[in-house]
Amino acid sequence: MEVRNILKLSVRNLRSNPLRSFLTMLGLIIGIGSVVLIVSLGAGAQALIISQINSIGSNLVGVLPGASDENGPPASVFGIQVKTLVNDDVKAFLSDSRTIHLVAASGYAQGRVKMVYENQELEGGSFMGVEASYPEVENITLSAGRFFTAEEDSGLARVVVVGSGVVDELWGGDNPVGKTFKMKRESFRVIGVVESRGSVGFSNLDKFVFVPLNTAQKILLGWRHLSLVRGRVDEAQNIEETILGMKDVLRERHNIDSEEEDDFSVRNAADAVELLKTITDAFRYFLAAIAAISLLVGGIGIMNIMLVAVTERYREIGLRKAVGARQAHIQNQFLLETLVITGVGSVVGIAGGAAVSGLIALVARALGYEWAFIVSLPSIFLAVGVGLAIGLAFGFYPARRAAKLDPIVALRYE
Repeated sequence: MEVRNILKLSVRNLRSNPLRSFLTMLGLIIGIGSVVLIVSLGAGAQALIISQINSIGSNLVGVLPGASDENGPPASVFGIQVKTLVNDDVKAFLSDSRTIHLVAASGYAQGRVKMVYENQELEGGSFMGVEASYPEVENITLSAGRFFTAEEDSGLARVVVVGSGVVDELWGGDNPVGKTFKMKRESFRVIGVVESRGSVGFSNLDKFVFVPLNTAQKILLGWRHLSLVRGRVDEAQNIEETILGMKDVLRERHNIDSEEEDDFSVRNAADAVELLKTITDAFRYFLAAIAAISLLVGGIGIMNIMLVAVTERYREIGLRKAVGARQAHIQNQFLLETLVITGVGSVVGIAGGAAVSGLIALVARALGYEWAFIVSLPSIFLAVGVGLAIGLAFGFYPARRAAKLDPIVALRYE
């Protein structure tokens, strides 16, 4: 029998019981849709984070407390407090001839406290203790007021510069320069407002309050160490030389004799991008693998329904074999029916996963994230290929069983 005739017969049999056909496809639809959705969301999140890091600048160098190998992040990234970096390390970078290409650097100390203006409390109030050089390091601009000075930092001044999101929440968008509010029962005066910068990773920079570093450490946090150090190099070609110099300076200051004993990690923006790619790729493929387990469930469901279909159509199979149909014809018919089910299920699953991914991208953009909607052709081809492979794998046994039926026994079946 020609493939076209077998295909027509297969489609007719499936359309004769559309509800059962749909329920048979449902597991496959959910599995493939989940895989497409997770891969798409992972690609969108990865593109968002990388573009945000690149927007800060490619000639930035960061120092994190705690050691790490070249392919993994230090412990401090996972919230483990490491106290190996201090303010004097930053001063050493800026005064040493080995780091002459470092044009600006700042220590950072981050925390969260209750922030209140009159009766209005800031939701998720986060502050960042930074040095007066922060605008030069991060290349920021102010929409109002000024940034604090080195003298205000060393003098533990209670002054802050706020992000535009803080202005919207505490002052309803009005200019807050000159106004005071409470942080940890201390009064702080607003002296400047940073222009909107959006989010980096999943951290909204517009919701930060920037405090002089020494004030943050001694008044708000009660510690002397740094969360990280970030510096800007004059030219991109001098980054590697600067990184080597920073490592030498820190080893000398921390009495470290060999690279294996390092209690810090120095990375540039390019390293951070590659590291993030590695981490996010591993994470989304891991999630996709978990979602793919539902494909196995869908395949078992398909095999179960096709076995039921073989039992229901004993007489049809017997009649066809009695008039000359060979085993190959019967087997191909049931295999083709399975492939039609998996093919349609794959297409619906891909469409559903892409639609949900597109909806999430729209919501993310509405919330202010530059989220890219990414559904790659390789992921679509992979989803279709996996679906058809499942159809062949789980449809072969029912098809083979139908093909081997004795026509006499099948015709006498009630």
